[in-house]
Amino acid sequence: KRINILLLGIDQRQGEQGPCRTDTMILVTVDPAQQRLGMVSIPRDLYVTIPGYGENRINMANFIGDRDKYPGGGPALAKRTVEYNYGIPVHYYVRLNFDGFERVVDTIGGVEIVVEKEIDDPTFPDGNYGYDPLYIPAGVIQMNGDLALKYARTRHGDSDIHRAGRQQQVIAAIKDKVLGQNLAPSLLLKLPELMRTFSDSVQTDIPAEQAIQLAQTASTWDLSQMQ
Repeated sequence: KRINILLLGIDQRQGEQGPCRTDTMILVTVDPAQQRLGMVSIPRDLYVTIPGYGENRINMANFIGDRDKYPGGGPALAKRTVEYNYGIPVHYYVRLNFDGFERVVDTIGGVEIVVEKEIDDPTFPDGNYGYDPLYIPAGVIQMNGDLALKYARTRHGDSDIHRAGRQQQVIAAIKDKVLGQNLAPSLLLKLPELMRTFSDSVQTDIPAEQAIQLAQTASTWDLSQMQ
């Protein structure tokens, strides 16, 4: 059966504790029958009903769930919010902070991104609520975790919709790197160890055994295209 996984990127900076909003929400769907992957980005400022809490921006669901100790925490309330507003069952979640995102990209040796137009963002935020000017030229750019995170986060000169496209582009690049260099077998062997190592920055309710089974199954598909 189809499996839907909610990816939650939280705006937690290094050293910060406590409830966080979701900077990014992407619903990934895996369809074993059709051997296909798909994903849809949910704009963080979308105004929806958060069940039990009334109307609010969807990026507050994780914050409220953690703050109020909702059963299952922020991810559970975020999953329920997506289900309630869109009628789509959400089976699992993966939640990661900025550090977790960087470490995932660096673990596979970085990613190659086609930057369609140069990015010049003099007000890109640093980790201390100041500025860290960002410039990325147009072209094919090899990115480590730090640069990939900045590429996925910047909104200077365009909109949140364009930013969502960049985030999906990075996810597709991770997929291409893992499959193109046949990294899946070695990563699968290390998956339990990686999940323990990343436990401070990446959380999920996907059982390790099911994650391995799902990855092994999907590795045999033609995943050159994602919808």
